[in-house]
Amino acid sequence: IAYLLEQEYGISLPRRMQIEFSQVVQRETDRLGLEMTAQQIHSLLHSEYLQANTPYALVSHRLQEEKGHSAVDVEVSAKGAGATNLRWGGKGNGALEALVAGLTAKAEIMDYNEHAIGSGSNAKAAAYIELRLPGQRPVFGVGIDSNITTASIRAFFSALNRASANATSNTEAMRNSA
Repeated sequence: IAYLLEQEYGISLPRRMQIEFSQVVQRETDRLGLEMTAQQIHSLLHSEYLQANTPYALVSHRLQEEKGHSAVDVEVSAKGAGATNLRWGGKGNGALEALVAGLTAKAEIMDYNEHAIGSGSNAKAAAYIELRLPGQRPVFGVGIDSNITTASIRAFFSALNRASANATSNTEAMRNSA
């Protein structure tokens, strides 16, 4: 899986994400009853990670850096009941630490990786974040953008949304078993 993504699409998944994503691919392979092509695996990566934009979708962000510290201000679209746009802001030693500091919920970034996809002026940045919310196992998020800061913030929201979806499905499973 990792080899195909890297050779065909220039996407180099971190090792622990390879393990997480292989489980996603295995579920889909079992569901389809077929081996998956590189294109199908890439499409699954997009739907599972890059399109994980519920309940929070990044609308815009602004980053200011001064004297070794960063301040970030993000606007997100919050989907669901009473959908609205929210503004989160925080300060920290970097953009991601500032973003985490601005959240009302606790979140811990367990791992961060980035790399370029392609070269020259058409290159894009891929960022991978492993995020843990209290009481949950860590999950990965992926962001791809021509700007590395934007890719990193997109990866953060991908992970946050996937963690939120896991929390919701775990809560529903506990309700259904009661």
